Amino acid sequence: MFDHIGFEVADLARAARFYDAVFHALGLRRMFASEHAVAWGDNEPQLWVVVRGLPAAPGYGHVALRASGRVAVDAAHAAGLAYGGTDAGAPGPRPQYGRGCYAGYLRDPDGLRVELVSRTRR
Repeated sequence: MFDHIGFEVADLARAARFYDAVFHALGLRRMFASEHAVAWGDNEPQLWVVVRGLPAAPGYGHVALRASGRVAVDAAHAAGLAYGGTDAGAPGPRPQYGRGCYAGYLRDPDGLRVELVSRTRR
């Protein structure tokens, strides 16, 4: 459905540390890095973080990252907290979003909302 998603951040190195930790826990890897941008994905760069140099404008939306299960959601949430993120909703069942939905929420170091989600069919 989409080619890629991009976030503009104030501090590229700080954002890269946060997303490296979160994506490592989800089994994804850094695929591109320069002084102006960093990108992650599995087969191609799909989430880009680009330096803007100005304060971010949180609250405009969020990105939802698919996890392979509850353990991966928990690990990615913990990694994000350890690398400068803040809790925006502890991992747990989210039945309001469908049967088998388990998710956790973070704010990245710039305040952008990141959802970690696993969906199982029962």
